[in-house]
Amino acid sequence: MVVVCALSSDPAAKIRWNEGGDNNATKKHCFLEHNDWWMSRMRRIVDGERWERRSSSKVSTEATKFFQLGTGKWSYMEEASVPGDSSLPPWSGRVLGLLASLWSPSLEELKLSFTWKQAADAWVLVRANVVAPVLQVAVALCMLMSVMLVSEKILMGAASLFAKLFRWRPQRRYKYHSMGEDMEVGYPMVLVQIPMYNEKQVYKLSIGAACGLSWPMDRIIIQVLDDSTDPEIKNLVELECKAWKSKGFNMKYEIRDNRHGYKAGALKEGMKHSYVGHCDFVAIFDADFQPEADFLMETVPFLIHNPDICLVQTRWKFVNSNECMITRIQEMSMDYHFKVEQESGSTMHSFFGFNGTAGVWRISALEEAGGWKDRTTVEDMDLAVRATLCGWKFVYLGNVKVKSELPSTLKAYRSQQFRWSCGPANLFRKIHKEILKTKKVSPRKKIYLIYSFFIIRRIISHTVTFMFYCVIIPASVFVPEIEVSTWGVVYIPTTITLLNSVGTPSSFHLLLFWIFFENVMSMHRLRAVWTGLFETGKVNEWVVTKKLGSKMNEQKTEEPHKQTRLSISGRILLPELGMALYLLACACYDLRYGKNNYFFYIYPQAITFFIVGIGYVGTLVPS
Repeated sequence: MVVVCALSSDPAAKIRWNEGGDNNATKKHCFLEHNDWWMSRMRRIVDGERWERRSSSKVSTEATKFFQLGTGKWSYMEEASVPGDSSLPPWSGRVLGLLASLWSPSLEELKLSFTWKQAADAWVLVRANVVAPVLQVAVALCMLMSVMLVSEKILMGAASLFAKLFRWRPQRRYKYHSMGEDMEVGYPMVLVQIPMYNEKQVYKLSIGAACGLSWPMDRIIIQVLDDSTDPEIKNLVELECKAWKSKGFNMKYEIRDNRHGYKAGALKEGMKHSYVGHCDFVAIFDADFQPEADFLMETVPFLIHNPDICLVQTRWKFVNSNECMITRIQEMSMDYHFKVEQESGSTMHSFFGFNGTAGVWRISALEEAGGWKDRTTVEDMDLAVRATLCGWKFVYLGNVKVKSELPSTLKAYRSQQFRWSCGPANLFRKIHKEILKTKKVSPRKKIYLIYSFFIIRRIISHTVTFMFYCVIIPASVFVPEIEVSTWGVVYIPTTITLLNSVGTPSSFHLLLFWIFFENVMSMHRLRAVWTGLFETGKVNEWVVTKKLGSKMNEQKTEEPHKQTRLSISGRILLPELGMALYLLACACYDLRYGKNNYFFYIYPQAITFFIVGIGYVGTLVPS
């Protein structure tokens, strides 16, 4: 039913209204007609609602029935019926009444006063009828995703524990003979690729480590793919390659005219050279990686004796993990990735994401999968998924470790994490149909790829971490109608945290720091996930992780690195500071009015957001 307000100068209008009384069956409503803005938006008024009068309110009894519209004329209701009209919720009438009293220009004449109590009453109505239902749905979704995430974590942990307790190592699952034991098999031709880009601090380390591999010199080709844009650095790398070539090593120094495709483009161009056709396998090392001398001796036999294996991935060992707090926290996350995620994937499915370095590929499998593609910023994961869709198997060797460097500055770490979060989401968008259509893998592996590998680990994990623990739970302190179950607030996150800590027991005392910092980074990662899923913004931007050569070069250089701080404008992160203020407000409100004591968690989380927001994390930045 629609009711229309009419203005009348006839005093009988007032009498007519009053005679109706509270017992009048006709529902009475009123709205402001003096304002064109209100007139165009408030034609549809709630059916069956009467303005609420409170004896304690300063609003007069007559004012609750009438709104004098600045002209001395009284407004009254005339009832009209409109077919097909749908009424608003009953509670909305009281809210609109409060808003109308706020906008009325003649409050003094009517002796109306819009008090804070009225505002509080309006908020209670909106909170109970709008905010609470929406927030309850969000809580239910996050709880569901949390259960999915913790189930996946438990499954991976169980598989990793099984492999360790029962010594279900690759040497037992696959045929394996060391190169020295099987003299009938000769040494295959191996290509070693080292892509680099302006790697002044580490280029000598990686080239020297590659030349130190224990492998016949006539059966190995070391290919340096230099995309450096700095002429000085490019000249240094070329001179280093010539120096090793003069010692008898088969060195190939390759450059390009452009950086199209970034790392994927460089690797793709490197595979086009004629001498690559003589090679059976290709080992890939980023510029900051230093393989041990026996690396090829430990990995290549799996490829020689098992024709269905296309990739052997090894573990990373971080030489600067104790440099600062940010590297300690990274070590905890990366150790979990290798010891649990990679190990469980290799044990259960013979599949995991290639890490882009410290691995050996079968060249024929690489070509069958379509070679390197630059359609995403995770060309390594792209290649791995395409290879497994062709039916190839992967092997992870946790006992073979390759030295590498962790980013020790916040800027470098954020760039790396954005690429690692945006790329998989974007790859899932582009390859999920291909996964569903392929007939070379079992339905079980398809489910694993789509559900576990992509949706749970690459999308849901970041979504739950930020939305549930940094947004929804803090917001619930303002809505007492919402109650989050203890198992969702305490038990599930505690289980996930403890499972993540098994990778690095020596850093268990840093667990709380890891929790708060990971929650802060989850906002950055979630933004990257959305960028990848919807292909917006910097979806294909590749920012090379800056290497400092920290603790990798034991010899002291003549000119030590001079380090300075970033400027304030380059250090301040406004989104993180905004979250810090939001969480601070939630914590203060919970401390004063709350009943769940969430402020014990929200206060330190707000402080962590603030510390990261002002850039007070990580080491100094090289000048």
